[in-house]
Amino acid sequence: MISADCGFFIRHQAVLSAAVDVPVVTSSLLLIPALLRQLAPQKKLAVISADSRYCTVDLFGIENPTDRARVVVGGIEEGQYVKNALARPFIQTDLEQIEQEVGACIEQLRTRHPSIAMLLFECTGFPCVAAAIRRTTLLPVYDITDLCRLTLATQPM
Repeated sequence: MISADCGFFIRHQAVLSAAVDVPVVTSSLLLIPALLRQLAPQKKLAVISADSRYCTVDLFGIENPTDRARVVVGGIEEGQYVKNALARPFIQTDLEQIEQEVGACIEQLRTRHPSIAMLLFECTGFPCVAAAIRRTTLLPVYDITDLCRLTLATQPM
């Protein structure tokens, strides 16, 4: 199996999967069509990104405009986590800081979109706070680790 360390690698999904004979899961965004089907039609899926400016609908794998309207995107592009991740040399961000930034983003999105019923982390740096976010939001949270576990569980030994 091949995965990636940034959800925006979904832009390379087709080329990578065509080039190898193993499963390729570049991004949790691959889950969007399946997650929308789990939700009632009036409910929304919130995609939480490191940088929402680059998390555009063309990456979602859904053509239906009604389904596209059910996906809302928020990001923490102005936060300390992104600044630290882009710094050279890399600066590690405290987990509490990541949880605070992601939590604040979700809170803002839920204020604007009260029908959010599920969260998807685009950023591969967010799984470390997924459990905490599940506890505070009481919402299902999906990320790249879920997709990788699913993919690995189906592989022959």
